[in-house]
Amino acid sequence: MNNLYVVLASVFGQVPIALGVALLLNSKLKFLGIFRTIGFLPVVISSVIVSVVWNMIYNYEIGPLNGILRAVGLDSLARNWLGEPATAMGSVNVTIVWQFIGMYLVILLAALQNIPSEIYEAAEIDGATGWQRTWRITLPMLKSTILVCVMLCISGSLRTFDLIYAMTNGGPFHSTEVMAIYMYNETFSSLRYGYGSAVSLLIFIFSFVLIMTTNKLLKPKDD
Repeated sequence: MNNLYVVLASVFGQVPIALGVALLLNSKLKFLGIFRTIGFLPVVISSVIVSVVWNMIYNYEIGPLNGILRAVGLDSLARNWLGEPATAMGSVNVTIVWQFIGMYLVILLAALQNIPSEIYEAAEIDGATGWQRTWRITLPMLKSTILVCVMLCISGSLRTFDLIYAMTNGGPFHSTEVMAIYMYNETFSSLRYGYGSAVSLLIFIFSFVLIMTTNKLLKPKDD
């Protein structure tokens, strides 16, 4: 279930946000290269560093998140985000979404810039509004790229390990434990190597079935 939570958060968090930002950056925006670099920067930062930074953000005593809540009079909402089972998985998912938005941003932005401008010019001559051009031209031509992003999201989410391991080690009370962490603990902590291998095989089968199912559902009909 925790792996499914990560998959859902990644697919419905990373891809839509990356698509929205890519559409904004695809307009004639100055300093496009700088914004692209800033967006991609979290992807290349070590997961350990990302976990340390977000652990500080979520810290109950000195974290800026609780500090902002207390500053605006919402003290009742301040909590130990990574220390409570009810909020730990959601907090980890926010970090995962933040870290990998940049990867899909670059992919989608490259696909947007490869759409011929003549198509938009013809649509503009025909009286199409900006929203109509986005809905009827941009999104249909990005279907294959969006599908690739969704596949990468699912694949990465099902084998997520390092970030969650560094942030919570699967706790508290196994509330953030995913299959990769469970496999690691069973293999190297409990020394059940055969069992750990079986879990890794299950992760592969689960990933393959989910990716194939998603590909079947989302694959453009004209392909």
